[in-house]
Amino acid sequence: MLNPTEQDERQYLEEIKERLARAISRMEARVREYSEELREKKQYIFENQSGMDEADHVASGQSIDRMVSTGESAVERRRKLLKLIQSPYFGRIDFKAQQDEKEATIYIGLATFTDDAEQVNYIFDWRAPVSSLFYDFELGPAVYETLNRKFAGDILLKRQYKIRDGRMEFMIENSVSILDDVLQKELSKSADDKMKNIVATIQRDQNQIIRNETASVMIIQGVAGSGKTSIALHRIAFLLYRFRDTIKAKDILILSPNKVFADYISNVLPELGEEYIPETGMEELANELLENKFPFQTFFQQVASLLDHPHPEFIERIRFKSSFEFLSQLNKYFIHLENNSFQPMDLKVAGVVVPFPFVIEKFRSWSRMPMGKRIPEVVKEVLQYIRNGANRKLSGGEKAKVWDLVPRMFNIRSSFDVYKGFYDWMGKPEMFRMMHGMKLEFADVFPLIYCKIRLEGIQSYDHIKHLLVDEMQDYTPVQYAVLSRVFKCKKTILGDVNQPVNPYSASSAEGIEEVFPQGDIVKLFRSYRSTWEITQFSLRISPNENLIAMERHGEEPQVLGFASADAEIEGIYQACLKFAGSANQSMGIICKTQQQAQLLFTKLKTPATVEKGQGMRPIHLLTPDSTSFTSGIVVTTVHLSKGLEFDEVLIPFVSAKNYKSDIDRRMLYIACTRAMHRLTLTYFQERSGFLI
Repeated sequence: MLNPTEQDERQYLEEIKERLARAISRMEARVREYSEELREKKQYIFENQSGMDEADHVASGQSIDRMVSTGESAVERRRKLLKLIQSPYFGRIDFKAQQDEKEATIYIGLATFTDDAEQVNYIFDWRAPVSSLFYDFELGPAVYETLNRKFAGDILLKRQYKIRDGRMEFMIENSVSILDDVLQKELSKSADDKMKNIVATIQRDQNQIIRNETASVMIIQGVAGSGKTSIALHRIAFLLYRFRDTIKAKDILILSPNKVFADYISNVLPELGEEYIPETGMEELANELLENKFPFQTFFQQVASLLDHPHPEFIERIRFKSSFEFLSQLNKYFIHLENNSFQPMDLKVAGVVVPFPFVIEKFRSWSRMPMGKRIPEVVKEVLQYIRNGANRKLSGGEKAKVWDLVPRMFNIRSSFDVYKGFYDWMGKPEMFRMMHGMKLEFADVFPLIYCKIRLEGIQSYDHIKHLLVDEMQDYTPVQYAVLSRVFKCKKTILGDVNQPVNPYSASSAEGIEEVFPQGDIVKLFRSYRSTWEITQFSLRISPNENLIAMERHGEEPQVLGFASADAEIEGIYQACLKFAGSANQSMGIICKTQQQAQLLFTKLKTPATVEKGQGMRPIHLLTPDSTSFTSGIVVTTVHLSKGLEFDEVLIPFVSAKNYKSDIDRRMLYIACTRAMHRLTLTYFQERSGFLI
């Protein structure tokens, strides 16, 4: 057996680090060499360009492009080696395949390391087929598949390591719960200002999701703290590795709920050795698709209105436009337009009569094309009919007459007029209301885009080969219908039906499957983020009998009542001071509304408060315009905290007056589930009835 003892393993780590250091030196020499060659090549072209013909210029340009590409590859390889030397590997398995006489020792890390001089593979990438053995099997019989061949055998040894800054902190061997032991250690750590990779603690069910390369649409329904976002990002990293010849980072798009969340997850893929993945939000996408022609309420503003001024008519409009019935009616409306949006008339041009049924037949023959885009095709068909009948070429005037008369037959209005007419057609004109300043309600934005797609077509996103959609529960059927038409690529869609910030427009995995019937649904029930005590407290607010809490224990959540509003603010301030003296890195103060968050932030930052707060950590306020997430004390709203996690969470103003409706209950549950290690709730007067 290779390296039988821990001491042997520590010595082996030093040998690997030496090999990595030599590889880094060789790669740095190559980078310098490529840089010098490129400089000399450019100098040569500059000095001899007057004597070069077109072919020479083309050849020189191609040569420079090849040199740049080779140099960039060397720089990228050096970057991966520098990262690898800090933590070369985290796992090891000794696997004896049935057809082999001797077992193979396989060390698993973030990236592959092959010693070029010896042509020996010392470290295997965690995404390599053989590495799946580490995640899927314990000691004993095991099998993995590569190149459409299955390799069966036995795992004889399994070890896991924690190596940080080149030093081995611990090694765990031959434990049935080897991943669980390391997982407990990792979960006990403090939160950071960026989401981390989880390659060392990927569980078996998570690994199956990550390595699924066949699903055209993967729908991940996971409870709070189940790691669904991290799993989805690791799945993207796996697909980039598995299909590296056909898909690049620039070919993938992440639809994230806000810029803060996008910043929070931005470190995961670079940690895994991949490039930055483009990201956007639903509202940015909507502006692009509408060509910035229609101002509209944002989703954040819609939720804020529901929390501050929950008018029944407003709720009913949102609820209706978030239903499958609404999408069904919209599709029926377009069938109605297909059959009724034209004025019957025969055309007579160049002595040839074009019968009306011929025109309609040609219009309907292009049914796969947006209605407005069909007109030019129909005109071409009519012109050919007339040419055949007249048996001659047509004059410019005759052609112009056809181009004038045919469009008149079809009452194709603007997308906005068609959408507005939809409510008259249904007999529900009250369901469409423009806001002050001729601004669209958010619930109308994607239905309008859907109408635009059906009438005019839409700009192509064919360059996107995989779309990742997070917080799936906050998007409606019509939004998914738009995504299905705009993005023809494969998709990974994830979220939790129990965490909608707007329950009137929430979608479940099963609901999304109605739009994507080819989707593979997977459900994650184990929650890893919070301690047992915090999870049980959260479940009393919003029960979920399917959720399985991680057996990691900590403090019981505290519910603190105060005699006055000022006393509550002082209590929150004292909690901030207590946090400042702890080993925890992040504290989230999560308010129900942005107005409450702004008010509390202002009070915590008053000169008198700052003056007495010696040792207080910096306090940050997150707003809808924030673009980055930082550790320390963060004052924010439930909406903006979605997907984030904190060592400590304090939820203020949890009074019966502030938290009383169904949407309030959902908000409170989401806020509680952001906490990893400590949870505190404060109120004055009467506590919310949700705090049993």
